[in-house]
Amino acid sequence: MTTPKNDKNTRTTGRPTLNEVARLAGVSPITASRALRGVSTVATELVEKVQKAALELNYVVNPAARALASAQSHSVVVLVPSLSNLLFIDTLEAIHRVLTPKGFEVLIGNFHYSRDEEENLLRNYMAYQPRGLLLTGFDRTESSRRMIEASNIPCVYMMELDSAAGVNCVGFSQLNAGETAAEHLLSRGRKRLAYIGAQLDQRTLLRGEGFRKALQKAGRYDPDLEVLTPRSSSVGLGGELFLQLLAAHPDVDAIFFGNDDLAQGALLEALRNGIKIPEQVAILGFNDLPMSEHMVPRLSSINTPREAIGRRAAEQMLTLMAGNSVARPVEDMGFELKIREST
Repeated sequence: MTTPKNDKNTRTTGRPTLNEVARLAGVSPITASRALRGVSTVATELVEKVQKAALELNYVVNPAARALASAQSHSVVVLVPSLSNLLFIDTLEAIHRVLTPKGFEVLIGNFHYSRDEEENLLRNYMAYQPRGLLLTGFDRTESSRRMIEASNIPCVYMMELDSAAGVNCVGFSQLNAGETAAEHLLSRGRKRLAYIGAQLDQRTLLRGEGFRKALQKAGRYDPDLEVLTPRSSSVGLGGELFLQLLAAHPDVDAIFFGNDDLAQGALLEALRNGIKIPEQVAILGFNDLPMSEHMVPRLSSINTPREAIGRRAAEQMLTLMAGNSVARPVEDMGFELKIREST
């Protein structure tokens, strides 16, 4: 019995190849590859032919094989700490809108606020030989830092700022945001101000630090009014911590919450328990999530430019992947205090 010869363009696994897709579509393998990546320079009719051929053959792109074959992938890795938090969804959508039309695949990793999980994701995604890394903040393991440095892959950090040489980042000052929160509540004549933060990632801690510094400067800081928990931030937790704080310190007249979902939970519990907001307690949130302006009363919050951060970080990445330096490697996108009924 003779063994049939393998077509040089066919994998021994029997799975369809890019060359087979190109042959069926009547185009070159390069054109087929660009069409499947969504490169905008490929004619619409050719894209349709290639997509039809790929569908007919049940062809699935193998990004790792593509990277090995070309020694250069078309993937950009984006690592965020949560996919349940709307602020990161807005950022990811903006990144997609910038990178996808340029033919890049966006590989998303969720590390659940765990530095070890982020390290594992980085290690796994390096096998794809990504063209770029979009990372959240600067708090990570030493192994992750060494891995990023040794890879020589362009990297842009999001949500925080660092003026260190060679660092490209897009974000805003979490510290200044916390200070602004305290200054706003103090300007309303509040004297017993508390901070409630959950999850305790680096950004939450920096907001609390800024809040604390402003209160210390004003002579209004009381460490007993700083409530920090590693539990996941949620509406339910916000209501729970709000009632616990008021039970222990009934004279508290203003609270800054590290995230809007916590503040929303506090508003709901205040409504349920007949606590008048802001007459008895002023409540200020952070991130200005979509539901905040529809709460009862409407929630004051610090609006963060999450969509703009994603867009500018992706634009910086395109510049770096083209081999050019970024004109402004540190881009402060700022934030905006939204004053509503709750303060």
